Amino acid sequence: MKCLVSGATGFIGRHLCQQLADRGDTVIALSRSGSPLPDGTPTLALDLAAGDLEPDLLQGVEVVFHLAGIAHRQAEPDAYRQVNHQATLTLARAAEGAGVRCFVFLSSVKAMGPSPGDAARGEQDCLPPGDAYGRSKWLAESGLREAFAASAMAVVILRPALVYGAGAKGNLELLAKAVRLGLPRPPAGGGRSMIACEDLVALLLYVADHPPRGMHTWIVCDGQSYSSRYLYDLLRRRMGRGVGTAWLPAWAWHLGASLLDRIRRHPGEPTWDKLFGTELYSNRALLAATGWRPRVTLEASLGGQPGDGGKWQP
Repeated sequence: MKCLVSGATGFIGRHLCQQLADRGDTVIALSRSGSPLPDGTPTLALDLAAGDLEPDLLQGVEVVFHLAGIAHRQAEPDAYRQVNHQATLTLARAAEGAGVRCFVFLSSVKAMGPSPGDAARGEQDCLPPGDAYGRSKWLAESGLREAFAASAMAVVILRPALVYGAGAKGNLELLAKAVRLGLPRPPAGGGRSMIACEDLVALLLYVADHPPRGMHTWIVCDGQSYSSRYLYDLLRRRMGRGVGTAWLPAWAWHLGASLLDRIRRHPGEPTWDKLFGTELYSNRALLAATGWRPRVTLEASLGGQPGDGGKWQP
């Protein structure tokens, strides 16, 4: 199978490219910088937002995995629009014109807007996104649904929850560093949906091998709920440190989160909500429609033995 992967050098992209190569697929790996993959495989430097895509690049390609986008950093709203929204539609149109049979867009649960409550949300439980990143993903999704609803090319929109695994960056990375520095045990409460990178890549491969007809949008998570306290306790156990002490009262956590928001001075989800809010999603639609099942647990992903620091290095 001949595949094109945009965002090939990103966290998920490099794992996907490795799996595709290992099973003998032909991979056209795109990245904005042209940096090589971890195994030294070169990537093609291409700025999709600038419209540099050559039509011949998609010749013979059967599946396009569009993973490229701006995430985990602050950017101007126009940059999100150009990269996450407009470049997605440009690539999809080029893929359809080249006869690609399946276009897979890696969106995000952030496209669904803020969580209205504690119940796990399904694909239709959406509110207007509260930040530029979420809006850009929602606009890209909406554009795909409008432009390709009747297309012969299958279009699959995947909304992963927080993705964890070797080399992950973001909130999990920060929590692991804080635990190593002696962070006190967080208060109980809250819960987040997550998905292992290995399971997400397995789903991408499954969709490539079993492309569904028409347009589909699925949430991707493992069906579990992870609180900051649970993650903290698990990380400490893997570091051989035992249960931490909850010596910092809840009001002090509130104060610290508020101060951090003031220091950062940028809009977005408040730090308190990131740490102790509830943001749960349901994978029922995906499980009902496909033969994919999550296989990896967070404990297994951490790996190693207690006290050796674990194999998972966020």
